[in-house]
Amino acid sequence: MTPEQALAGGRWVKLICGASNQDLAAIEDLAGLYTLAGVHCIDAAADAAVVAAVRRGMDWAAQRGGRSPWLMVSLSDGPDPHFRKAWFDPQRCPPDCRRPCEQACPALAIGVVATGAPGVLPDRCYGCGRCLPACPLGLIEERSQVLAADAVPALLAGLGPDAVELHCQAGRGQAFADRLAQLLASGVPLQRVAVSMGAEGRGVPALAEQLWQRHAWLRAAGFRSLWQLDGRPMSGDLGRAAARVAVALLAELQPLAPPGPLQLAGGTNIHTLELLPSDAAAAGVAFGGEARRRLQPWLQAAHSQGLRLLDCPALWPQALDHAQALVQPWLQR
Repeated sequence: MTPEQALAGGRWVKLICGASNQDLAAIEDLAGLYTLAGVHCIDAAADAAVVAAVRRGMDWAAQRGGRSPWLMVSLSDGPDPHFRKAWFDPQRCPPDCRRPCEQACPALAIGVVATGAPGVLPDRCYGCGRCLPACPLGLIEERSQVLAADAVPALLAGLGPDAVELHCQAGRGQAFADRLAQLLASGVPLQRVAVSMGAEGRGVPALAEQLWQRHAWLRAAGFRSLWQLDGRPMSGDLGRAAARVAVALLAELQPLAPPGPLQLAGGTNIHTLELLPSDAAAAGVAFGGEARRRLQPWLQAAHSQGLRLLDCPALWPQALDHAQALVQPWLQR
């Protein structure tokens, strides 16, 4: 089944590697195993090293019969939680601190840094924000990363993605239009331009209005849309409550949305499909934190030996079973 067929049939599955995640070893392993599990798209940071890692994972899967998914890269139209990293000064961290921030981090991005003190490992941090309230002294801050406009066309031309995702917020219409102009200037033939937005306290009718505005710009630029609905953006919450929020957002937005596939995201997990009504017009789903969490034990076991999980035949088949358990129900929907 091609990605377009999956979108049309409601069976689309996307792996989110993270818009600011640069943990190349984990990205390569995740890309390889989830490609083999059957995802239709892998969304990653717009970074040459990250894209190369994704492609290495795809190549590994192709050698084992996997069908290559679309490669999507993420951009934003301004400051956005998806494009940030946590930071704190290790020298200010008390030696006797129990580091609740480390326990709260799903990416294992807080550990011993070059100074020998606890700190944020920037390659692993993908900006979920769960460590910020966990610090009892309030020492952790977030640092945004926004790609400069003049860098976008050449970067995309070099990366050659199949699709681009734009993370958007209300009130930044002109910035969105400017990003579309940069996509056109790159000359890259894109299969889809995904727009990632959530209601974020404004209400679903306001979200629909924002999507219709972007639909007009996308249509004028000749791009085909894909609407990614962020139920709980960057929550890291893997429970039923988060899944219900994502499903409820789809149900409320569906009659108001502009043309184009509607894809669930933000709090999606193993519970999402069971909570989704059979007649819901969901084109598919994106998995981020849930996809990483499922494979984390095998990633850690391989990386502790200095190896790719993909190069550990005693480990990767077990990890693949868990990846398939997440993906296959959607492929068979």
